[in-house]
Amino acid sequence: MALQNYFLACKNTSIHKIYMTQSSGDRKGSFREVPRPPAEQFAPLASVFQRRLLVGVGSAALVAVGADFGGITSFLLGLSPETGRSLKLDVLYPIGGYNRCIETNEGFEFIYPASWVGDQRLLYRAAEKQEYERSLDPPPLNDGKSGDPRRKNMNEPVVAFGPPGSSGELNVSVIVSPVPLDFSIEAFGGPKEVGEAVVRKITGSRPDVKGTLTESSLRQDSGRKVNYYELEFRVESPTFRRHNVAVCCARGGRLYTLNAQAPESAWPDMKSDFYRIADSFSLIS
Repeated sequence: MALQNYFLACKNTSIHKIYMTQSSGDRKGSFREVPRPPAEQFAPLASVFQRRLLVGVGSAALVAVGADFGGITSFLLGLSPETGRSLKLDVLYPIGGYNRCIETNEGFEFIYPASWVGDQRLLYRAAEKQEYERSLDPPPLNDGKSGDPRRKNMNEPVVAFGPPGSSGELNVSVIVSPVPLDFSIEAFGGPKEVGEAVVRKITGSRPDVKGTLTESSLRQDSGRKVNYYELEFRVESPTFRRHNVAVCCARGGRLYTLNAQAPESAWPDMKSDFYRIADSFSLIS
């Protein structure tokens, strides 16, 4: 098509004639065909190539944005982070260094550092559970007391994220536990009272483990009528020292607990990340 346009362009330029006058002594005028400059002759063909070039560049840019090649999408979304987060685009692309986890089955969401990855053990167990539910084999026989060995532990996190290759000392996880429909955290007191109770529960009766509640606050969501208790505490023993930030809330017969933990040595570097994770945790259903 481009070559046809080129030949048409050359044909059109060849029929244009430019009149030339001779010397003043010759009263007869004459004309001859004078070809146009190459720039004018190739102008139609150049416009065709220019349009195709622009279309090609535009298409390549869209592909790059869609695939986030070289972090282009993350960069563009970072120019207006609040807009991108409101549209939940950080589920697909990091915005400001954070990705979003949305757990639709359990009804919660939060952000976490984009460099962190999901706990592979949870993924394997989830895949095994789905395979077991799809199985056509009859259920195993038992005495009715031992229960299903594949049944999920109620204290097992629904989701967990941490740095690649880490041992689990630095991570964030969410546990969802069933509670009575009328269960209320507020019935146990304010954030400080609940935080102290949580620390006592963690330390238990072990004299070698000590816990200290350092911060406690209340964050309210009037639209969904949910109170979030945000807690910060330290746990120490002769073998480890950890810093934790937790968020607790309850609604609809479910108790939600987000916990972010880090070795005390890593706390100064992770402090701002943990606060952002805690502030982002919210119920969506």
